[in-house]
Amino acid sequence: MKILSASHILTFDENFSIIPDSAIVFDDKVIEVANIEYIKQKYPNIEITHLGVNSILMPGLINSHIHLEFSANKTSLKYANFYSWLSSVIKNREKLVEKGTTSLIEQELKKILKTGTTTIGAISSYSLDLEACLKSPINKVFFCEAIGSKAEMIDTLFGDFKSRLKQAQKYNSKNFKAAIAIHSPYSVHPFLTREVLNIAKDENLSVTAHFLESVEEKDWLNKDEGNFLEFFKNFLNQTKAVSKPLEFLNLFKGIKNLSFTHCVEANEEDFAKMKELNAIINHCAVSNRFLNNTRLDLKKLENLDFSIGTDGLSSNNSLSMFDELRACLNIHYEKDIVKFSKTLLNAATNGGSRALGLNKGRLEKGYDADIISFFLPDNIEDLEDIYMQIILHTKYVDKTIIGGEFV
Repeated sequence: MKILSASHILTFDENFSIIPDSAIVFDDKVIEVANIEYIKQKYPNIEITHLGVNSILMPGLINSHIHLEFSANKTSLKYANFYSWLSSVIKNREKLVEKGTTSLIEQELKKILKTGTTTIGAISSYSLDLEACLKSPINKVFFCEAIGSKAEMIDTLFGDFKSRLKQAQKYNSKNFKAAIAIHSPYSVHPFLTREVLNIAKDENLSVTAHFLESVEEKDWLNKDEGNFLEFFKNFLNQTKAVSKPLEFLNLFKGIKNLSFTHCVEANEEDFAKMKELNAIINHCAVSNRFLNNTRLDLKKLENLDFSIGTDGLSSNNSLSMFDELRACLNIHYEKDIVKFSKTLLNAATNGGSRALGLNKGRLEKGYDADIISFFLPDNIEDLEDIYMQIILHTKYVDKTIIGGEFV
């Protein structure tokens, strides 16, 4: 059992409790959070580590959607247009995969830890990031991705997917959980999607999918036209999309822990269906901006929860969640910066936990003890501003605790 005290503890419980001059008691789970004097009296024989003036304790950040396999990208890929970007990914894929060594991905994971992220939802196309993920103390939900739209290749693709999933499941543990990703409605044949999702239902696995990320995808799925027509005709000899948006979403009925990523071109009917499916939206604002895609209209989400993801270095220049949160404040410029900061940090903790199907994101009794500590540069005059000041001023954290252990 350990005790840490701080100037403020942000719990992110249902009441968004902020406790000044407080302490947290934990082992692998949170045991109690309360005023420091109360904790001293209740636990007189346990040493308390005092973090100091202007110190903050809060749940570790949860990056619900990250790609690690293309972490070698710096200047290879084209931005500002989704189709140009996708073409450059295909052109440079082998070079980036070759450069994306286990050692390089390990270094990126160390940076992620230093910038306050304690849990990731890693989307893995080839399982080339598996070894690096296993070596890192960070919590991982490892999404083995299914992809392929050619009907005659379904058996081969399904066999490859099952092999990768089975390999990942060998490592299921306290901080590693194998899960399933469906790449997108345009790139996965509905027969393959159905077979993969049957596994998810049978084994109660978390599931995620990219959905309506670009205008090109929307035009292709709804009208069989646009830049994707040229792409699919040239690469796969296809002139018709294999699925429509709602047909795709309907395949996910019965999935317990479900998230969809991007959704910037989704309409009201799509969002209503996702709400019916009890899904979470993974919001990757910087990636959407880099590829010149539409900005996610948060007003359309209504009662749909959302989480925050960085996507990968193929469409971002940072995997830091604090960098992503600052960008979100700028991209959603019409939002009240004080209120929206609170919403964003909740999305990066509670939202991420729900997206990944975990018991994290809160400093509350019974939740996993994933905790970060850091310092604000000065005293907070108005406590309402604390969420905003955290996002504006935090680049690195001082301490990272995962499952009750300092890492």
